[in-house]
Amino acid sequence: MAVSVAAPSPRSEPLLWLQLLALGLLPLEALLLLLLLGASDPGSLPLLERLLCWAIGVLAPAALLWRLPVDPWSLLVAQVPQRGRREIQQRLSALQPPAVLRLGSLVGFSILSLVLLWWCDNHAAFASAFSPVADNPRLVGLLLAAAVLALLQWQGQQVVQALWLLSRSPQEVAAASPLSATALERERLSPGLPLLLLPPLRESLASVSIPSTAPFSTPPSAAMDPAAPETAPSAPAPEDPPEGFASPSAIAAAIAIEPEEPTEEQQSPTLDQEIG
Repeated sequence: MAVSVAAPSPRSEPLLWLQLLALGLLPLEALLLLLLLGASDPGSLPLLERLLCWAIGVLAPAALLWRLPVDPWSLLVAQVPQRGRREIQQRLSALQPPAVLRLGSLVGFSILSLVLLWWCDNHAAFASAFSPVADNPRLVGLLLAAAVLALLQWQGQQVVQALWLLSRSPQEVAAASPLSATALERERLSPGLPLLLLPPLRESLASVSIPSTAPFSTPPSAAMDPAAPETAPSAPAPEDPPEGFASPSAIAAAIAIEPEEPTEEQQSPTLDQEIG
């Protein structure tokens, strides 16, 4: 009987699950974009200003991410050190979503970013009193808004890639060749300080077969020889009495009754003589 151990799975990597938390940050980043655009009133050419902000914050990062896909082990400000990456992480780095999926995600997030920018700039006057950069030139608000849009584009690509990697089977991950450090620097965009060293969510070992052994076994010679005499079990040796107690034999000897001694009447030659 053999015991099989599970193969490595991408679902054991906590960093892929952390990247999905970016979906919960989208409303907060949209609110921040609204506050930044409310720093000043729109200029004389608001359409041109919006398109310029969108080109800097969305189109330029999209072109860069198409050429250099995001590293799945980078969170923009921190990343897993290249020397500290496990083998499964190197194999997952070599896997990339299909080109159609990558192109669709870049175009989709670019259009959504343009719609969000347009809506926030139209309603930015309602948030002018709460803007953290109030009373600053319009250019400052547009540049900060472009940075927020670039962050949205980065997070969007990471979410798509994390979902795609989490859906890979252990067999597909094991079949991929690990990505070397030289190829990682040349083919992936991996910013951030090398500070992330997260343990896996569960132990993931390669599948092996371990033979199981029976707890008790009978020697072959004894099992095959029916004429072998059976040995009676030996009686257990008597235990010594505890200290301070006498043994049963000593007690029996102590209480033995001595034989009765003959009386003087039994020893006289005549018994019961009459007195004349």
